[in-house]
Amino acid sequence: MIPFNKPFLTGKETIYIEQAVQSGKISGNGIFTQKCQQFFQDKYGFKKCLLTTSCTDALEMTAMLINCVPGDEIIVPSYTFVSSALAFIRQGAKIIFADSMSDHPNIDCNTIETLITSKTKAIVVVHYAGTAVDMDKIMELANRYNLIVIEDAAQAVDSFYKGKALGSIGHLAAFSFHETKNIISGEGGMLAVNDNRFMERAEIIWEKGTNRASFFRGEINKYGWVDTGSSFLPSEVIAAFLYAQLENLEVIQQRRKEIWNVYYEKLSDLQLKDKLKLPNIPDYASNNAHMFYILCKSFEERSQLIQFLKKQNIHAVFHYISLHKSDYYTKENSVPELPCSDKYTDCLLRLPFYYELKDEQQQTIIRSIKDFYNYA
Repeated sequence: MIPFNKPFLTGKETIYIEQAVQSGKISGNGIFTQKCQQFFQDKYGFKKCLLTTSCTDALEMTAMLINCVPGDEIIVPSYTFVSSALAFIRQGAKIIFADSMSDHPNIDCNTIETLITSKTKAIVVVHYAGTAVDMDKIMELANRYNLIVIEDAAQAVDSFYKGKALGSIGHLAAFSFHETKNIISGEGGMLAVNDNRFMERAEIIWEKGTNRASFFRGEINKYGWVDTGSSFLPSEVIAAFLYAQLENLEVIQQRRKEIWNVYYEKLSDLQLKDKLKLPNIPDYASNNAHMFYILCKSFEERSQLIQFLKKQNIHAVFHYISLHKSDYYTKENSVPELPCSDKYTDCLLRLPFYYELKDEQQQTIIRSIKDFYNYA
């Protein structure tokens, strides 16, 4: 079976983990945590980075930072992972779901203004497949209506919008280092803070509501409980693993882009024949090769293709089920009409994609897809 995903190890993960253990400090905010945070701040221009145990944790921190309370409304794309909405639901907010674009799963910026009310506090944008949302439009809306922008950049490490790193444009951003991402630590995430309003408080929330970090820097003579928060720090074991990956970022990205380009080139004739659609990368966006997906014409066709590929020992998978139609949401809310989100729910199929995918395996996948569409 050609798996959908296979975590890639650079070889130094266990070496750095051993160093972390032998250092005598394996709880959070040690040397490897600080190295990882500094890496992102230096390379991508994030003002402040805080590692977390997951992207979900980073999103929950954003909900706390913006003082999300019952009665607030948060605009979120429906075609996304549940964490994009759940972080704010937990604070009592109401989620207002937005549709995707007709030619990309990203949020349709042209529909957002109609969703804004006096209760709207923030817009959450998800850079699906690492492809940028049109951030000029988003930030213009945010400035006009005095809203906070949170970039869910779970899939967007090393991806850019008009030359600016994703996660550096909104007021806050959340990243994932889950084993399915380009850069991994098994589980893991990061909060990026780009607005000075949130800088100091982010660290307090990160440290269980205490000013402990300031104490260890010698800025205060004692620390205590000063705000809300939780235990969001990952251990040094996770950070050590992540740092080994970051050292190999360029190599990992180069190989992933090679795989992405082969898929696109070899399947483009099927798109020309109107058999399927391939990913669309807007001019303003870069491609970080997070995933490769195709769009089938119907739910039935996609289901048949999944089964066909399974018989060829190829594991291809669909992705999100629109949150506006989830059991949890529909229990207490009416279902909005979001046809594009529904289309991606029914028709999007992700192909096997990982660093160690062999050329011959990729050719087998491509050939099998063409066989399914009776196109050699």
